[in-house]
Amino acid sequence: MNDRTDDGVAAQYEAYPYPARDARDEARRLVVGSPSFLAEIDHWVFGARRPPTRPLSVLVAGGGTGDALVMLAQQLESVGRPGQLTYLDRSAAAASIAEKRIAARGLGHRVRFVRGSILDLPGIAPGPYDYIDCCGVLHHLPEPEAGLAALASVLAPGGGMGLMVYAPHGRTGVYMAQDALSLLAPASEPLKARVETARRLVRALPETHWLARNPGIRDHLEGGDSGLVDLLLHGRDRPYTVPQLYALLAMAGLAPTSFVEPLRYDPATYLAEPRLRERAAQLARPEREALAESLAGTMAVHIVYAAREAEGWSAPEPTDDTRIPVLRDLDGAALAASLAPGQRIAINLDGFRAQVPIPPLGPALLGRIDGRRSIGSIIAEVGAAAGQEKARRSWSALYAGLNAANKLLLAAPEG
Repeated sequence: MNDRTDDGVAAQYEAYPYPARDARDEARRLVVGSPSFLAEIDHWVFGARRPPTRPLSVLVAGGGTGDALVMLAQQLESVGRPGQLTYLDRSAAAASIAEKRIAARGLGHRVRFVRGSILDLPGIAPGPYDYIDCCGVLHHLPEPEAGLAALASVLAPGGGMGLMVYAPHGRTGVYMAQDALSLLAPASEPLKARVETARRLVRALPETHWLARNPGIRDHLEGGDSGLVDLLLHGRDRPYTVPQLYALLAMAGLAPTSFVEPLRYDPATYLAEPRLRERAAQLARPEREALAESLAGTMAVHIVYAAREAEGWSAPEPTDDTRIPVLRDLDGAALAASLAPGQRIAINLDGFRAQVPIPPLGPALLGRIDGRRSIGSIIAEVGAAAGQEKARRSWSALYAGLNAANKLLLAAPEG
């Protein structure tokens, strides 16, 4: 699979490891995101059925400068959960930054660092792994299907993956600028000189150019030289539509458990016209998600959790009173104090504001979600004053809305 282009990509990441990170910043912030947020893994990979006391084996494949590695290692450490992570990347420069970030947090006992390619996994880091993170990697490989197959070969039974690949519509303008730079700053020139030319082009782009008009793409403006190189000078960069991503997963025997956020991939989010919504609802799931991608028009990446299709993954059951509800990026107590019954929460989907209604007892329920209480105990407390049936109906409505927004997830109890 190695070719001249691949050699150039390898050299690029040695010269400009991506994303640009400084270990000194670990003292003031933790970079978080999707995939690989711990609560998402519990929900979208393990279906809220894996006890948190069970040790977790994780592979971060193509880990770059360490965002996913640091996030997940810190989250496991913060809640005292058993787990070990293996970091794999072929860039010495990127691995050095990731190692320094892990050391800055005192998390070295959690992580094993391995240098090499995803294609060499069975030989250099065979696993098996309960969870595999591969974020921003497959779309740069000469043969993405071979890379994903290698990952699948080291996945443990019942395990899953969190993947991110580029999507075409939200990257409007990127490939036009790449084409221009292939002429103005060809790959035959030294990379440093190409970076200077790319900087000049970014400053000189006419206001009509789609990259200049795309508010969702900022790496060339805010990501330093590493961001500029990764976005506009990368030697290999292919985006995936939803159908193309389904096909890639299928070749490795995988299927999506969920795209993130589910609300983003629901055509009803974007269609107010009743007849169109009705027609969209009749489509099969992959077609609905493909339609949502076309309607949104702003998806620059696809974030998806996936499991082996043959294992028949099933979603967590929100009527199981033993499961533990967990809020993602929301403060339940603060929301309970600020929300009026029937109010809506606005969810920003790349500029599109989706509205999630809060049911009458929603504030009372939200105020009791602390990551420790079970669904049953929360409903019982709220229902003691308002009635159990009414509390359960409100819970169902609250869960449906916030789970689709990836804001309300479920976890297994410790037992």
